Amino acid sequence: MTFPVTEHTVKTNRHTTGYLACGAEEGPLLVFCHGWPELSLSWRHQLPALAALGFRCVAPDMRGYGRSSTYTRHEDFALEPIVEDMLELLGALGRDRAVWIGHDWGSPVVWAIAAHHAARTEGVASLCVPYLSAGFTLENIVALVDRKTYPEAEFPVGQWDYQVFYEENFEQARRGFEANIRNTVKALFRKGDPNSAGKPSRTAFARRNGGMAGPGGFPDVPRDPAVITEQDLDAYTAALTRNGFFGPDSWYMNHKANGAYAKRAPGGGKLAMPVLFLHGAYDVTCETMTSRLAEPMRADCANLTEVVVPSGHWMAQERPVAVNAALAKWLATKLPDYWPDGRKV
Repeated sequence: MTFPVTEHTVKTNRHTTGYLACGAEEGPLLVFCHGWPELSLSWRHQLPALAALGFRCVAPDMRGYGRSSTYTRHEDFALEPIVEDMLELLGALGRDRAVWIGHDWGSPVVWAIAAHHAARTEGVASLCVPYLSAGFTLENIVALVDRKTYPEAEFPVGQWDYQVFYEENFEQARRGFEANIRNTVKALFRKGDPNSAGKPSRTAFARRNGGMAGPGGFPDVPRDPAVITEQDLDAYTAALTRNGFFGPDSWYMNHKANGAYAKRAPGGGKLAMPVLFLHGAYDVTCETMTSRLAEPMRADCANLTEVVVPSGHWMAQERPVAVNAALAKWLATKLPDYWPDGRKV
C-alpha cells in the first residue's frame, strides 16, 4: 500500500515543530531526525518505504530549520532543549515510545534521547555519527582523530578544524554559507568518493582557507544528481534562505553544555536497547572505517548492529535502498515485537 507524505505542525508554549508524516496512524512509530544543513525532506526516500511496511514515519524539521521555530541565541541550540522538542513531538503524536533514527546533528539528538530517556526509546539508529557517552564534543572527538591521515603537527584538531572555525569566527562562517545559498547547497550535497580514503577532508583546512565556504561563498558547481534533484535543490535553498544559517550553525556552539548534559545521563550513558549504526564507507569527515571514532560506541552499547554503506556523508539521500534495507532488517530482527501487524495496514 502506498501512503502520501503529509505536512503537520505541533505548537506548544515553548516551541513549534513542523514535520512530515507517512503511513498508517496506528503503526509503530519511527522518528527521523535530520542534521546540518538539512530538512525533514532529507528523509524523503525513507518515509514512504518504511510506511509501506506498516510503520508510522515522522520526520521533523529540527530547531532552526524549515517550518520549526528558530532563535537568536547560541545556547538555544544545545542538545538539551532540542531533546525536549522531540519529547513534545512524541507526546503530541499520542505516543509513549518510538524508534529514533538520526543523521549528522540529528544523531547526537537521538543518542541523547536514548541515553536520557530510555523509557521513550524502543531502539535507536544513527547514520554516520557514532555514539559517545561522554558527549559528541570537540574535546572527545579530537582525541579519536586518525593521526596517520592527520599528523598532529599539521592538523592539530584533524578533520574537526571547521568546528573550531565556528567558535573563533562564527559570523564569518555564517556569511560564507549565506553569500549564495543555492551555491552552498550544490557544493555541500555531493556523493561520496571511493578515492577519498586516507586523504584529509576539506573540513581540516577550514581555518587556513577562511572557512568552509571561503569569505566569498562557494563557487557555482553543477548539482550532483546522485544526491538531490532540481526540486530538492529548490526546497533546500528556499528554506535556508528564509531562516538563514544562524540557527543551523549555532548547533556547533554548545560543546561545553552538551558535554555537561551527557555527563548527567543515567548509568553513565550505557545503552541497553537495540542500536543500529550505519558507517559511511566514503564519509571523510565522520570517518569511522579506519579511525577510532566508533570505538567508544562499541563499549557503551550492549546490543549493537553495525552495517557499512558504500556512501558518502549524505547517506539517506545517496544510497536510500541500502539505508532502507538496513533499517528494515534491523527492525525485523532486533525489534520483532515492534514490527507492524500486517493485517492492520
